[in-house]
Amino acid sequence: MKRSKWRVRLAGGLTDPVLRSWLTESGSLTARCQRASSVFRLRLLSYGKGRVLADEAAGGRGGRQLAWVREVALECDGRPVIFAHTTPGTADRGRMSRWMAGLGSRSLGSLLFSHPGFRRGAIEFLRLDARHPLHSRAASLGPVTPTLWARRSRHRLGNQAVLVTEVFLPAIGLLVPPARASRILL
Repeated sequence: MKRSKWRVRLAGGLTDPVLRSWLTESGSLTARCQRASSVFRLRLLSYGKGRVLADEAAGGRGGRQLAWVREVALECDGRPVIFAHTTPGTADRGRMSRWMAGLGSRSLGSLLFSHPGFRRGAIEFLRLDARHPLHSRAASLGPVTPTLWARRSRHRLGNQAVLVTEVFLPAIGLLVPPARASRILL
């Protein structure tokens, strides 16, 4: 089995403190986007059966397993800032599968961070280049840099799990952190 390139610590080379703060955010990115922008929108890009990515599959069986895949864009003030890709890590049946199927354009974070039964695993980080399938999917939302930072974490509810991968687009750097926004307005 191939060793995963995802790491639980941020690799060197990330000197941008704003991007670092987004990558290491322990709370809901949706809630943070709402605080950092005057107009927030979650746009559902796709939801349906698809092949899991090689680095998502248990036992390195990526590309062969079918799972429900949900992809959304988080937009702040009319600009896509985060591309999110979600796949269930376990059984297709159960509470979580029904909840995901009924989300539509609502935030998965609103469910994950409000339901007391969810437990979040470690956040892992990876710098994606054009060879990674999520880089090209994120690029479909607009101009991107040759590499994009991403993070992922597994959220568990009982015996079910969902893997959430978030890819940070260049426009994330335009969002003023809430603490700085209040100082600027004074």
